[in-house]
Amino acid sequence: MQRTGWRAALKKARRYRALLIMVVPGLIYLIINNYLPMFGVMIAFKNINYAKGILGSDWIGFSNFEYLFKTSDALIITRNTLLYNGGFIVLNTVLAIAVAILLNEVRHKIAARFYQSIILLPFLISMVIVGYLVLSMLNVENGLLNRLLPAFGIEPISWYSEPKYWPYILTIVNVWKNVGYLCVIFLAAIIGIDQEYYEAATIDGANKWQQIKGITVPLIMPTITVLTLLAIGRIFYSDFGLFYQVPLNSGPLQPTTDVIDTYVYRGLMTLGDIGMSSAAGLYQSLVGFVLVILSNYVVSRRNREQALF
Repeated sequence: MQRTGWRAALKKARRYRALLIMVVPGLIYLIINNYLPMFGVMIAFKNINYAKGILGSDWIGFSNFEYLFKTSDALIITRNTLLYNGGFIVLNTVLAIAVAILLNEVRHKIAARFYQSIILLPFLISMVIVGYLVLSMLNVENGLLNRLLPAFGIEPISWYSEPKYWPYILTIVNVWKNVGYLCVIFLAAIIGIDQEYYEAATIDGANKWQQIKGITVPLIMPTITVLTLLAIGRIFYSDFGLFYQVPLNSGPLQPTTDVIDTYVYRGLMTLGDIGMSSAAGLYQSLVGFVLVILSNYVVSRRNREQALF
C-alpha cells in the first residue's frame, strides 16, 4: 500500500513538475523570510548579552513581559490600540464597500480609471509625507485650518498640544489613506458578479438600494469576511507611521496617540533592550493568532464556506 502511494505521488509530481518548479522560489522566500526568523522568539525570554550572543545569553523567563504588563501605561496603550484599530476596521470596510459600489456605477472607462487612480493614490504616499501634509494643515502659525478659523470667529488652535482632537484627526488620516486600497479589492469582487442577477432584479422592479442589499453585499461577503479576519489578526499591531510620524511624537498627545508599537519603540530607543521589544512583538502575535482562530470559529459556525480554514 505504501509503495503504491509513493508511486502515485511520484507520478503526480512528474506530471506537475513545471508547476512545482515555479513554486520553489516562493517557498524558499517563505522559509527564509517567515520561518527562519521564528527562532528569534527566544530573545523574548533572554537577557541579551552581545558578548555571549543570542544562544549564550541568560534565560530570564517572563521578565521581559513585565515591562508591558506592570507599567502604569499598559492599560492606556492597550485601550488605544484596540479602540483605534477596531474603529479603523469598521470604518474602512464600510466606506471602501460604499466607494467600490459607486465606482462600479461609472460606465465611462477613462473616468473610471481616473477615479480609481485618484482614490488609490493616498495609499501609495509615504507616511512621512502624510505627516508633513497634516502639519501644513495644522501648523499653529501657518497652518491652513488656523488661517481659516478666524473667519468663523474661532481662535486658532494649538493642534499639537490638544489631545482631544487627535482621535478624529488620526481616524480621518487613516481612512483617507487606506480606503482606496480596500476599495480596489472590493471593486474587483463586485465586477466579478454576474450581471444577469442585476438584470433579473431590475425586471422584478428592484431599485438600486435593494439590488445592493440583496445581490452586491451578499455576493462579496466572502471577500469582506476574509479581509476582516486578516485585519482582526493584526488588531494589536498599529500603523507606526500614523501614530508616531503624524502627531510628530508630541509629548502632550501621547495619552491619546500612544499605542503598543510607539510605546515599545520609545522604550527601545531609551533603554536599548531588544528583549523587551521581542516580548512585545511575541505578545502581539499570540493575541492576533488567538483572535483569528476565535473569529474564524465564529464565522465557520455561521457559514463554513466563508471561513479562512
